[in-house]
Amino acid sequence: MKINDLELFVEDLGNPNGEVIVFLNGVMASTNSWYAIMKPFVKLGYRIILHDFKGQLKSDKPACAYTFEEHAKETVQILKNLNIDKAHFVGTSYGGEVALNIGFRFPEIVKSLVIIDSVSETDQDMVNEINSWIDLCEKKDGYAFFWGMAKSIYGPKFMKENMAFLEQRAEATRHVDPSYLEGQIILYKTFNDDVYMTNRLNEIKAPTLIICGKDDILKPPKFSKIMQEQIEDSILVLLEDCGHVAIFEKSEEIIELIKNWIN
Repeated sequence: MKINDLELFVEDLGNPNGEVIVFLNGVMASTNSWYAIMKPFVKLGYRIILHDFKGQLKSDKPACAYTFEEHAKETVQILKNLNIDKAHFVGTSYGGEVALNIGFRFPEIVKSLVIIDSVSETDQDMVNEINSWIDLCEKKDGYAFFWGMAKSIYGPKFMKENMAFLEQRAEATRHVDPSYLEGQIILYKTFNDDVYMTNRLNEIKAPTLIICGKDDILKPPKFSKIMQEQIEDSILVLLEDCGHVAIFEKSEEIIELIKNWIN
């Protein structure tokens, strides 16, 4: 879809007349990262909207600084182009931060929010970790990049039990187009430079479910607690034995939490 002179990859799935859920990707991901999560909602009759943010795998990657406000506006424009005036928004990590921006910038279109392993501000440890990912991207070795960031992404229990799966993902990352890593660098810099939004969370009026893995070392639960304290109509759920990528590590629990929250 053409949005502000950019080509953004969009998927419009499920019942075209159903209630709308917009799933927003984590920074390294593409729309297919949501397939296991969204399929039960398709069966329940929902309309599902997915897209890659600019800078992500299947969308344009302009070589300039981005902002979360731009991501929010581009997401809303996608919905306008599809004649959707209201939706539930579910975002993980970077996508959760975009969802928060939509929540306070465009409250009129938000039925509810689900924010998974995200933050409204950062600290030096997080900045340092993201900078190490930038260094890995600049080396243009997808395999080394994957394993370099995996230790801060996946929980220890998940890594121990799923090494074959992780090796497959590492091998797949080895063969991605170099533009993927170039786009990642811009997205990481966007996060480090623009993620602070705690002072605007009190503008979010939609009911908000905040989910975080207890073992998330990249964006630890203390940041989810900050969001829960600032968003009036919100609750926080912490997942046991779960790292940063809850949508993979605890997919069944995530599906049930989203289903119950939307209902």
